[in-house]
Parts: sequence; structure tokens; C-alpha cells
Amino acid sequence: MKLLPRSAYDADAMAATLRACNRGACVASEVAFRTGKMRRNDLQDEVYYRLKDEFDLGAQAAVRTVKKVVDAYNTLRGNIRNGHLTGKALRKAESKPIGFRDDAAQPFDDRMLTWNLDERTVSVWTVAGRIKGIPFVCSPEALKLLASRKGESDLVFRDGEWFLIATIDLPEPPTAEPVGWLGVDLGIVNIATTSDGLILSGRRVERYRKRMRATVAKLQAKKTKSARRRLKALRRREARFATDTNHVISKTIVTTAERTSRGIALEDLKGIRQRVTAKKDQRYRLHSWAFAQLGSFVGYKALRAGVAVVHVDPRNTSRQCSECWHTHRTNRVSQAWFACRSCGSVMHADHGGTSRPKAGGGSRNIAHRADAVWQRGAVNRPSTV
Repeated sequence: MKLLPRSAYDADAMAATLRACNRGACVASEVAFRTGKMRRNDLQDEVYYRLKDEFDLGAQAAVRTVKKVVDAYNTLRGNIRNGHLTGKALRKAESKPIGFRDDAAQPFDDRMLTWNLDERTVSVWTVAGRIKGIPFVCSPEALKLLASRKGESDLVFRDGEWFLIATIDLPEPPTAEPVGWLGVDLGIVNIATTSDGLILSGRRVERYRKRMRATVAKLQAKKTKSARRRLKALRRREARFATDTNHVISKTIVTTAERTSRGIALEDLKGIRQRVTAKKDQRYRLHSWAFAQLGSFVGYKALRAGVAVVHVDPRNTSRQCSECWHTHRTNRVSQAWFACRSCGSVMHADHGGTSRPKAGGGSRNIAHRADAVWQRGAVNRPSTV
């Protein structure tokens, strides 16, 4: 939800609150790193009164700040345990306490933040006192979800604007037993291709990306104050564009599967950047697109719609013939075309067919593999109806 502060005083009070909480979090982090007390109760005993006295935090704000530090260290330990940090990054993370930016997000619970959904306003605790009646705007769908909101909400300052991020717990609908599978082949030239023959092209994304790269390079070369202001305004714009594109694509895929009572089959692309060797001019395209984000968007949208999702082994999906299942590296003639050396079938490499595409190619192979994965129980199958 986007907040609309009524005056500069309201905005300054919220900014001062974030600054005080995050500087207090840095102090608590240093104590936790030095003493090894990273459990909530232990760390709270050490720093609670110091946070209240030095940073003018209220009782609940001090408790939430300690909890934020504890959660940060728990996340760090989890990343180390799962092997997400190695080498130089691991040594750097273990050599110093976790730091917090002055404008980093701060969690607020119901004692510090009160919602008035009828008037679309919030009451927020700040170091300058409680500020009441701050308007917020959101979509009608989000407003309906807020009625079931419980727990914390995060106050966020991003690109000169204020937001509240609220967590909503929704009941998980039963997952329907799929009647077939919608295979989805993910790529760079075509972001997603379904086994129905629907191609979601990446051409528009690539044009936008090239334009942004040229604009940024031109501004960086100028090295003026106005150029730096413009660069700051453009920051994260490409990421927002990619996120919006992934939302549109994932919604299209889930809607199609739900309408046809099928499950969704995706490639397991974990570690794809390490497994694939790309030419120099292709590396930027490979490393810049958020395949994991697209997969997560499909996952949570499918969960809300009761659609089953499985991940299959991506090896040779683009080299295997979807007619006779013959697999050979020379079957893939080019990026777009596939010609089987065994049965002679010629089709689009991603979906199959020519002017009137039939289900085939990589996406059809993915759909075929999904049924085997589902049947042998290689996934944690949810309750089905």
C-alpha cells in the first residue's frame, strides 16, 4: 500500500523513525556479534534499555528492532548452512556484524500501526509521537485482502515514496488432480512457450533493455549533477519492468491451466547460470532475466488457484523429438527450428509445428515428463480433490 503523507512533517517524522530504529539495530547487531547472544530474549536483555535511552524508541519499537536483528542473523546462518555464501562472500559475512541502512524497512506490529480500512488511513507510531490519519491507496483486491490481515506490516521508503507492506495469510485451497499437463519452456528469445503453442516473446523486453543500457551509458559518461539525478530516477526501473512482465506471463500461464483443469510443468532451472556456457554477447541476456522470479510467481498464483505445479529435469528437452523421443544434439538445427534425425519431423524448437503449431518441441517434452514425476511421487504432493 502506498502512503500519502499529508505534510512534510509527517514524512520527516517517519524518516526519523526509520533512522532511529535502524541505527539502534546496528548497535544491537554489534552486541550480538560480539557476545554471541543471538536469541531474542538474550539479546533483548542486553540492549533493550539502551535502545530506549539512546535512540528514543518506545517499548514496542525496541522489541521489534531486536527481533529484526535476530531474524537477520537467522537468515545469514541459513544461507551459510545451505551453501548460498562461499569463498570471499562467506569470509566477509562472518568477519563483521550485520549492518542496516538508515532507510531500511522497519516492521510495525498492531501496537505501533493501526489500520482504518473504511477511511483508508493508518495511524503510525513515530519518534515524534503517533501520527493519525495518514491516507493510503491500493487496488480494490488488496483492500479486500487487508480485511483478513494479522501480524506485522513493514514501513518502507523507496525512491522518495512511502509504502506499507502487509503480510496476509490465506487458506490454502485443495489442489485439483490434474487432467494432463501444460508444459512451459522458459528461454531468453522466447521468455515462455507453452505446449499449446502459445509463445510469450522476449522481443519487447530485449528492446527495452537495450534502450535502458544505452541511456545509462550516456548519462554515466556526462558525469554532471543533472545526469546523476537522472540516473537515480532510472534506478531499478528495468527491474520493475521485468517484474511486471513476469507477473503478466505467470498470470497467463496459470489462467490457461486452471481453465483446462491441467497442471503446470516447469523446468527445474536451479543453477542454470553455472551449468550453461554462453558466448560473450549472450552472457548479459542470460544473467539479467529473473527465471527464478517467474517460477515463484507461477508457483504462488497456481497455489491460490488450486493448480498443481511440478518441476522436471531440463536436460535435453530441446534436443529430444516429441514425436519419436529420439535424442541427439544435432536435432536442434538452430535456436528456432528442430529437425529429428530419426523420424524426420520438422518443427519449432520450443513448441513444434510451422504455420499452424501443434503441441511439441521442448514444451511438449516437459509436459510429458511431468506426468511421470507426478505419478511416481517425486514431489511433495499436496492434498488433492
